[in-house]
Amino acid sequence: MNRVTEQESNYDHIDKMSVLEVLQGINNEDKTVAFAVEKCLPQIEKLTSAVAERMKKGGRLFYIGAGTSGRLGVVDASECPPTYGVPFDWVVGIIAGGDTAIRRAVEFAEDDAEQAWKDLQEFNINEKDCLVGLAASGTTPYVIGGLNTARKHGILTGCIVCNIGGPIAAESDFPVEVVVGPEFVTGSTRMKSGTAQKMVLNMLSTTVMVQLGRVVGNKMVDMQLTNHKLVDRGTQMVADELNIGYDEAAELLTRYGSVRKAVEAGH
Repeated sequence: MNRVTEQESNYDHIDKMSVLEVLQGINNEDKTVAFAVEKCLPQIEKLTSAVAERMKKGGRLFYIGAGTSGRLGVVDASECPPTYGVPFDWVVGIIAGGDTAIRRAVEFAEDDAEQAWKDLQEFNINEKDCLVGLAASGTTPYVIGGLNTARKHGILTGCIVCNIGGPIAAESDFPVEVVVGPEFVTGSTRMKSGTAQKMVLNMLSTTVMVQLGRVVGNKMVDMQLTNHKLVDRGTQMVADELNIGYDEAAELLTRYGSVRKAVEAGH
């Protein structure tokens, strides 16, 4: 395979650049990421459609990854319950090295090809579920092992990687291979590769939630009302939908506890 993620940066003597020159270089590279993602829309569509169909039948979505990739999976999974009001175990992010690795790198955790399946078994993963492996390189043993064993158990597999033709893609029913090119700092895949993975994760989870009926019109009608900002947003959503005053909408929202239920009661 061609390890594009490890290729030399398009920029030399970065250490001699001014602050503005460094910023301009990073920005120029970042501009290319969305176009790389666009080229992968057919792959993203196949993965998203397959995941949505499984979840409509009661399946769950799992992410596994190490380092930056693992953290991005944890972030995406953790944002689904407050945004869409889904149970915390509908979308699960697992990082090599456990939760400690979210804040601090755990040495060699990504090299254990057996651990991912052990981590997944704690959630009783089964053939109804989906597993998406996240690894910029496309070669992380933790992810390869998890996907390989999952496939043997009839679990739908996918991946989001930034090289083409790697072993992780080979273990995936629905690979997404977003090639963003060399990083500004050679090999620093938390940059463009991480941005690409974050974009695809946003697309995947958002579209799945739309398919599951968690968006009405363009509104997050099942969002958790966990702070004053969200209560205010929810109240305005109810007021707009029912064409009523703010105070009346606030009373409905307080009584029924969610935008969806308040709107249904008000119609």
